[in-house]
Amino acid sequence: MSLWHATPAPPLPALQGRQEADLLVIGGGFAGLSTALHAAEAGLSVIVLEAHLIAHGASGRNAGFVVPNFAKVDPEQITHRPLVDMAAGSADLVFDLIRRHAIPCDAVQSGWIQPSHSDAALARAASRVRQWSALGRPAELLTKAQVTEMTGVPGWKGGWIDRSGGVVNPVAYARGLAQAAIRAGVRIHETSAVTALAPGWRATTAQGEVQARRVVLATNAYGHLWPGLDRSFFPLRVFQVATQPLPLSIRQRLLPGGQCVSDTRRNLFTFRFDAANRLISGGMHVISWGADRRVPQTIHRRLMRVLDLPDLPPLEHAWSGLASVMPDFLPRVVELAPGLLAGFACNGRGIALSTAMGRELASWAAGRDAGDLAIPRQRAKPLPLHALSRLAPNMLLPLSQLRDWADTRGG
Repeated sequence: MSLWHATPAPPLPALQGRQEADLLVIGGGFAGLSTALHAAEAGLSVIVLEAHLIAHGASGRNAGFVVPNFAKVDPEQITHRPLVDMAAGSADLVFDLIRRHAIPCDAVQSGWIQPSHSDAALARAASRVRQWSALGRPAELLTKAQVTEMTGVPGWKGGWIDRSGGVVNPVAYARGLAQAAIRAGVRIHETSAVTALAPGWRATTAQGEVQARRVVLATNAYGHLWPGLDRSFFPLRVFQVATQPLPLSIRQRLLPGGQCVSDTRRNLFTFRFDAANRLISGGMHVISWGADRRVPQTIHRRLMRVLDLPDLPPLEHAWSGLASVMPDFLPRVVELAPGLLAGFACNGRGIALSTAMGRELASWAAGRDAGDLAIPRQRAKPLPLHALSRLAPNMLLPLSQLRDWADTRGG
C-alpha cells in the first residue's frame, strides 16, 4: 500500500443493473476523473467504472509531483503548438481545480526544481528556460549557489525552476476530483471491472451493464481491455519510498521553500517532503527478483548519501506502480474505433499532463473532432519487439549510472 492510500475513504457503490450515459469513462485515475468532471460540466451524462478503488493504479502510486512540461522533450522539438500550450498550463489547471473545488490534498504550488548534474545538463537547462519563458511560463535559470540554497544540497552545477509546479497528495487529489465530479452529476462505481466492451457501446461488469454514446479508456498501464493496446507502450515499474518524519532542524535545511526536485541524471534522483515532513523519493530496479525488498533500501541509502543524512530515519512506507512510457516521451490519444478513444503515456508527468489530457478528452466527448485535440489523435501501433524492448529501461540502468558518473567528472 502506498503512503497516500494509508488514509481510507468511504467506498463508492459497484455498478448494479443497466445504466445509460452520453459518456462512459473506464478508469478512475487522474485522466479518467478529469475527463468525467469536465464532461459533466459541459452538460453530458457521465459514468465512471473503476475496477478497484479510485487512484488504485499509477495515479495513487507516484510521488505527488505536479510538473508542467515533458519528460525528455523541449517545446522547439514539437511541431504541434496546442500540445505545448496544454503542457505549459497543466500545473495551473491542477491547482485551479484544487482551489475551485476546495480539494483537501496538501497542495503546495511552490515550484518544481530540476538541478543540473553536469555542465552539458546546465546548458540544456538554459535552453529550456529560454523556450518555456518565451511561452510566458514562470521558468527561471538557477545558479549553483541558488540551487544549493533552495534545495539545501551542494554539488549540482545549477539548474532551473518552473514556479507553476508543485506537490500534492495524489490520492487525496484524485478523491477530490471524484467528489467534484459526483457533485456535477457523474455516477462513479468502484470495484466494477469491465469484462467486455462491445461496439454500441456496451460495457459489461460482473453485476451490470452500461450503454454509452462514447467511451474513453483511461486505464493507462493497468488496462488490458482492448486487444493490442498494451503493446503500444512500455510499462515502466517505478518504486517510491517515504521515511518516518524528519526532525524540524533537518526539514528547515532541505527544501525550505517546499518545492519538489527531480534532477537531470539518467538514473533520476528525486525528493520532496509531505505535510508530515516525511522524505519521499523514488527509483527503478534492474532485476525483478527481490526488488520489493531490495530497491526501497537502495533508495534509502541514496537519500542518505546525496542529502548528507547519515541519521536519516528508517522507511515508513514503500510501494511501486506502473507508468506507461513512449519512445518519444510524449502523451498519446489513440482512436481505437469510432466513438472510442484511449488516453495514456504521460511519461512521468502524470498528475499535470493527465489532468490536462482529461479536459481534452472531455471536449471530444462533447462533440469536438478528435483531430482538433491538443494531443494529436493517432492509431494504436504495437511497438516493434515489444516483449524484449519493454525491458530496456531497467536493463540499461547500470549503463545509465555509469554515464551519470562520467558526466559529473566531465567525461
